[in-house]
Amino acid sequence: MSRTQQDRSGASFVTRALMAAAVAALAFTGSAAAQGQVALGGANPLPGVIAGQVVAESTGEGLPGAQVLVRETGVRVVADEAGRFRVDGVRAGRYTLDVSLLGRTHGSERVDVQEGRTLNVSIELGMAPVTLEALTARLERTEMVGGQLTRIPGSAHVLTADRLAAQKLAFDDVHMILRQVPGVNVSDEEGFGRRPNIGMRGTGVGRNAKITVMEDGVLIAPAPYTAPAAYLFPVAGRMESIEVRKGSSQVRYGPWSTGGALNLVTSSIPARTEGLLDMSGGEHTTGKLRARVGSTHGQFGWLAETYQLRTDGFKQLDTGDETGFDLQDYMLKLRLSSAPASRFFQDVELKLSRTAEASRETYLGLADTDFAAAPLRRYAGTAMDRLDTEATQYQLRHFIRPAAGFDVTTTIYQHEFARTWYKLDRMNTGSLAAILTQPEHATSLDVLRGANSADNALLVRNNNRDYMSRGIQSVVGLQFSAMGEHALEIGARYHYDSEDRFQHDDAYRMRDGRMELTTAGAPGSQDNRMGEARALALFAQDRITVGDWTLTPGVRYENIDFTTTRWALGDVSRADVTAEGTNSVSVWVPGVGLSRVIGRHGQLYAGVHRGFGPPGAGADNDARPESSVNYELGGRFEMLGTSLQASAFYNDYTNILGRATLASGSDGSNELYNGGAATVRGLEVSADYDVARDRGWGVRVPVRAAYTYTDATFQSAFQSSFGEWGTVEVGDELPYLPRHQGSASVGVEAPRWRLDLSAVNAGAARTVAGSGALQPGLSTDAYTVFSLSGEVGVTSWTRLYAGVQNLTDATYVAARRPFGARPGLPRTVTLGLRALVQ
Repeated sequence: MSRTQQDRSGASFVTRALMAAAVAALAFTGSAAAQGQVALGGANPLPGVIAGQVVAESTGEGLPGAQVLVRETGVRVVADEAGRFRVDGVRAGRYTLDVSLLGRTHGSERVDVQEGRTLNVSIELGMAPVTLEALTARLERTEMVGGQLTRIPGSAHVLTADRLAAQKLAFDDVHMILRQVPGVNVSDEEGFGRRPNIGMRGTGVGRNAKITVMEDGVLIAPAPYTAPAAYLFPVAGRMESIEVRKGSSQVRYGPWSTGGALNLVTSSIPARTEGLLDMSGGEHTTGKLRARVGSTHGQFGWLAETYQLRTDGFKQLDTGDETGFDLQDYMLKLRLSSAPASRFFQDVELKLSRTAEASRETYLGLADTDFAAAPLRRYAGTAMDRLDTEATQYQLRHFIRPAAGFDVTTTIYQHEFARTWYKLDRMNTGSLAAILTQPEHATSLDVLRGANSADNALLVRNNNRDYMSRGIQSVVGLQFSAMGEHALEIGARYHYDSEDRFQHDDAYRMRDGRMELTTAGAPGSQDNRMGEARALALFAQDRITVGDWTLTPGVRYENIDFTTTRWALGDVSRADVTAEGTNSVSVWVPGVGLSRVIGRHGQLYAGVHRGFGPPGAGADNDARPESSVNYELGGRFEMLGTSLQASAFYNDYTNILGRATLASGSDGSNELYNGGAATVRGLEVSADYDVARDRGWGVRVPVRAAYTYTDATFQSAFQSSFGEWGTVEVGDELPYLPRHQGSASVGVEAPRWRLDLSAVNAGAARTVAGSGALQPGLSTDAYTVFSLSGEVGVTSWTRLYAGVQNLTDATYVAARRPFGARPGLPRTVTLGLRALVQ
């Protein structure tokens, strides 16, 4: 038996053993629960259900995120987006419900549960000494959706902590998480989700470059204007919630508005002392640790959190070396608030974070013949590939509410990011793409596999880059009545960012399956330049409510000045400027949304807005801004445990842009290319339903599904140097956009245990623009991946959990960029322990 076969056989044994242990634990828990029910006496009495809603005392509006604790059992649940909650499997008897929510008075209610009956309660929470309006306004300025879902005249989704829990398996893969959201397009690269490729509504998925990505309402890309495709993404595993917003109401966010905006919400400072410890381990020598502790004492609150993740990787390098990564992430929050007796409420919050990662990842995939034989293989020619990154984040936010209906939120931020990606770039006989696909390069392919070569046969690039992003932004909120109820927001942001490239190439030869350095390149001899952007962004958006109707007009203004400076190659002192380029753009981005409440449970909405994307420095080409007019029509419905949202969209581009990054298989120049006219149309549907609601089953059975249909075609014919486009004819389909994609999950949830089975599906997609039947070697594979997760309560504050990603061990080509076929994550099993102390 070969080493590879032995490894896979051993992994299969571990997989089966861990799966058996997880199933046995869940089965034991279920048996114990059943025995506990029988022990109540009589003829197997049916448990009862406590269901209800937490609402605002003054308005009756549902309060999302409220925590409901059944004091006698220790069971705690969190209210959903409409303030609803449900506790199943409750024995007959009298209980006390303790209800808490930041900014609200504490609620307590005694309830009597009857055998086999559902008790419906409504719990009202009033304003705490820190006024509700102030805290609500503070959240609205830093979150995109929060508890305002029913007020948004467009497609919006929020994945709360409960929704994220079932998806946070071995690697907390943001791709797996976002596949729950319709209209979001993702493309895997290395299988772990550490290099996300995210787009929305056909924008393209390369490095999230064409959507607005934020953390706590602040732009988080290393250089959002200069180089939005750079390699940094927040650690999804430590997020409290993830928000997605599309349609006309996204003009508040920018600079990109053609597709949508993504906001990752970090852990909030708790209202009382709270600690979390989450540890897990599994296949591929994977280990994860998440620890968080925080508290609020009077006017001072604090939170400290760390997230650590490491793995040896699932790919099998010909040299036998590891292929995984090590990640360390730290965050600290400090907050000081005004005294309850103050004339007006204000607070100051400081957030500090640091993330470091060492990753043994590569851009090189496999030739199709090698993928068919060993999809998890990595060539010996990638043995030197390594990515080291370090990011620091400083944010200082001040909130003040000097009068009723008037608040100001100001944030000062600075983000620094340094990275060196030392990776195989090409061979002296040609490009890696040609070597993997063209028979005449068979000798060079053998060198990649480990055959001996001449000196300087393999060229490895040190992509040494530094990024800086800093700025100040302020948002003013005004609420007033004048021919309707107005919620007006006016904002301004001044932003600076830069990308500093100081790169060189080293040359290697292959000897006996190992790479040996033959020629060292001089620092800065491959690329020696800096790109900078200075941007002033202004916006105004008003939400006007008259009866059941809400009109939301808004406009955004962007004024951007780009500068590119090039120095002589190898000029370490940077005294010899060889070229300078500038580009300026000013644009107005208007939008308007209209919605109407239908009865008590429905909402219809429609909107139109201008899409915009910055053109970059444009020193080397004639790139124009990305521009479109986007239309949307949809609705949402919520009642009795059922939630449904559907949107139809049509994006009409006058100019669509492509970015020449190495990740896209291009030359890595970061230049933008005009793609001319294009249209993207589609349909998004998502639905949640509790099958067991009001059926007396003693458990919840949530069923969730999401589906996206996308039809994206060019309406211009052209010849492009951008690798994913090439020669384009009218009607050619855009690459990396499957026509159909979806996700579904079904769970069984009891107070002490939970089991979830989920699936994601995506159709095959082109890797190069074209039409007609998909061609072998120029498309990804269609795939369906199942995942299973479950947890069981050991005590009232600790839970054991297990997860299996890619349950059936499906093998498929997830991507072909930059170079060659790349696999998705194989079956991976994880076991863990989570403890939450309050």
